[in-house]
Amino acid sequence: MVEFETDIPTPDGAMNSFVVHPEEGGPHPVVLFYMDAHGWRDELRDMCRRLASVGYCVLLPNLYYRRSRDFWLKERTPEAMVPMFELMHSLSNDGVARDTGALLRFVDALPAADARRIGATGYCMSGPLVFAAAAAYPERIASIAAFHPAQMITERDDSPHRLCGRIRAEAYVACAETDKWAPPETVAALEQAMREGGMRYRLEWYPGSEHGFVFPRREGIYHRPSAERHWERLFALFDRTLRR
Repeated sequence: MVEFETDIPTPDGAMNSFVVHPEEGGPHPVVLFYMDAHGWRDELRDMCRRLASVGYCVLLPNLYYRRSRDFWLKERTPEAMVPMFELMHSLSNDGVARDTGALLRFVDALPAADARRIGATGYCMSGPLVFAAAAAYPERIASIAAFHPAQMITERDDSPHRLCGRIRAEAYVACAETDKWAPPETVAALEQAMREGGMRYRLEWYPGSEHGFVFPRREGIYHRPSAERHWERLFALFDRTLRR
């Protein structure tokens, strides 16, 4: 495997990013890995390595780069989570669309990347962000996945549910059984918007899980059966849309 960190230029500054891909057999289809609110950290790098090990060039940008190059939540205490929420609320769909444009320019020039085949995956706060990226670049992004996504229905003009008609990518949405950020009525409204927007999608509930079930280091929340199903569904989505 080949991996490195690099600064990707954006209109708002240098976005420090982690890149990993197989050593041989390239160029490889690209996966844009959008982080959750807990920040840019080794746990996510390990997840990127797992994706790369089956044949993808994976990019993990630090979406908080405008304010911090190295934030990650070390303790889930109310005091420690204050700066996390401040950073999370500093993001916007427009800003992430600009960041995605920078990522696309980067992979266009990266020999190991096959930039004709691009997918994206997001978790928690980045569920809305992959919808925004796919809506901003419908001709570039072939597939997206959103796992235990938060804030998918809002009053904002750029709410994810209002972007569905602009998305051409095939979508997979995974919902935790217990999730205050995505209760059943919110998920139902999102599915209606995806259906009415003409999206190709699959929405699936994960029994026995709660918000954050994917992350191995999320003690008391990680749900191994659901996390492994997440990998199965993600591999299948990208194999179908980026390889065939």
